[in-house]
Amino acid sequence: MSVRVRRIYDPSEPDDGLRVLVDRLWPRGLAKEAAQVDEWPKGLTPSAELRRWFHGDEGSYEEFRRRYEAELAAPEAAELLDGLRESVRKGPVTLLTASKKPEQNHATVLAELLQE
Repeated sequence: MSVRVRRIYDPSEPDDGLRVLVDRLWPRGLAKEAAQVDEWPKGLTPSAELRRWFHGDEGSYEEFRRRYEAELAAPEAAELLDGLRESVRKGPVTLLTASKKPEQNHATVLAELLQE
C-alpha cells in the first residue's frame, strides 16, 4: 500500500496514482485543470469548528488528531474513508493539501489511518 501526502501546488508526478484533494476549500490561485485532482471527498475534511480551533493555536496536534479521528467515525466520513481504503488497496494514492505544514495536519492523520 502506498499513501503519501503532498502539497497541491507541487507538480504532479507519474507515481502519484489517485490524486485526492483532502481540503474543504479549493486552494487559492490554482486552476482546477492544473491541479489534476481525481477525487475531492469534502466529507473527509475536518469540521470548520475543529479547523478554527486548531489553527487558532488553542490546542496541540495530538488533541487535534483525537478530535479529528472522532469526526471520521461519523457515518458519512467513515463511508468515504472506507472507499479511500479500497482505492489504496488497488494502487498508490496521493493526498493533496494546500497546507504549508503537511507533516502535521489532517492529511497526515488520514495517511496514517489509510496505512493501518
